[in-house]
Amino acid sequence: MNLFSKYGGYRKLDSYTVASVIQLGTWRFCTTFLDRRNDPAGRQFDQMTQAARSGRVNIAEGSERASTSTETEMKLTDVARASLAELKNDYEFWLLSRRKLPWKVPSPEACAVLDLRLDPNPLGEGDGLHEASAYLLAQYAKFARWLDSDDPDLAANALLLLIGRALNMLGRQKEAQGEAFRKEGGFRERLTAARLETRDQQQVEAGAPVCPECGKSMRQRTAKAGPHAGQPFWGCTGYPACKGVRDVDAPRLPSTPADSAMMGVAPSRSQSKSVEKGGGLGTGLPSAR
Repeated sequence: MNLFSKYGGYRKLDSYTVASVIQLGTWRFCTTFLDRRNDPAGRQFDQMTQAARSGRVNIAEGSERASTSTETEMKLTDVARASLAELKNDYEFWLLSRRKLPWKVPSPEACAVLDLRLDPNPLGEGDGLHEASAYLLAQYAKFARWLDSDDPDLAANALLLLIGRALNMLGRQKEAQGEAFRKEGGFRERLTAARLETRDQQQVEAGAPVCPECGKSMRQRTAKAGPHAGQPFWGCTGYPACKGVRDVDAPRLPSTPADSAMMGVAPSRSQSKSVEKGGGLGTGLPSAR
């Protein structure tokens, strides 16, 4: 069993690439167009650059945490999305404060930005930070005529469209993460399953009997309710699919055909009985797990 999920690889995500372009564009926007006149305390600068940073780095952190926590991965993806939504509001307010309207979609200006697509990501096994950075700068260059413009309203409109694209990507990404969790479970489930599998193997090696119903190995359990509460019994490791049980002190069935030959006996049905609904063995052991 593979204990850890796949993790990392965030540099291959289109959402990470677009978020990186947004952070680079936001840094340029803030250093170029925010000054003492429109941002005397520097608070707007801090909020916008931090929101852009959060949108990017939370994608990376979520990807790295995926090995041990799908829940954390989804939460960080959601944080990235919320941060970019905050940044989007800042650009909207910038235009409104200057009595300008965001570009209508569709419009020639908006379509010129929206029609641009990212290049296929070429990063592969062994590629490092140099190759990853070269790819990001190449993608930024595709939008540079807007993001590097001397017109702040042009840059703000382009960034609004890029943020909208990133929000859609992250929304789909979060849904895919949730569906993967629904189908495959999370790290805690894998830990439990791995431990039970190892414990089953250890008990088989220690001479645990086989199930009289399905032939799987059994492990010792303790009755939790009924007249035999607190007493041990053998339960099938295939539970709940198989409800075979045996008394702990019952004669042990041969674990393999070779064991049968060595013992000179064949297992008989009278050695053990299948648990009845709401009941236990022939001695009345409950089937509590």
